[in-house]
Amino acid sequence: MSQAHAHAPQNASTLSYITPTTDSPWATYLSQVDRVLPYLGSLSRWAETLKRPKRALIVDVPIELDNGTIAHHEGYRVQHSLTRGPGKGGVRYHPDVTLEEVMALSAWMSIKNAAVNLPYGGAKGGIRVDPKKLSHKELEKLTRRYTSEIGIIIGPQQDIPAPDVNTNGQIMA
Repeated sequence: MSQAHAHAPQNASTLSYITPTTDSPWATYLSQVDRVLPYLGSLSRWAETLKRPKRALIVDVPIELDNGTIAHHEGYRVQHSLTRGPGKGGVRYHPDVTLEEVMALSAWMSIKNAAVNLPYGGAKGGIRVDPKKLSHKELEKLTRRYTSEIGIIIGPQQDIPAPDVNTNGQIMA
């Protein structure tokens, strides 16, 4: 490969999708990784990997409301690491959920699962919505549509969504 076509590896701080805003959950996670670097020894070479989610999916989740109008909601599913096994992590419904928050939560799931030696990677999801403003029927439509939209990256061998903030087993079923 010629020099013109060679690509140098990018530092995590230069990738636009993981450049944190000040005081975001993702910025907090990145600073935590930096703080533990001196204690990682030979594992410190994996620090840049810890600072990158494997995959981040942003989806539009349109649903027809009970009054006949169409509402669009932004949804996310982030798989931080699938090294130990399929991703595992909840899906939250909240009006303030952001991609950066979901990225951080997925990374913390990777750390938590590894810390207790579970055979799962870290993943997390969310939809920017106030679920208290939706009827039961609208919540069902939202969940089904979100699941359909992220279906390309979930399944028992790759990523297992679970309940989280403002969701429960009934909503997730």
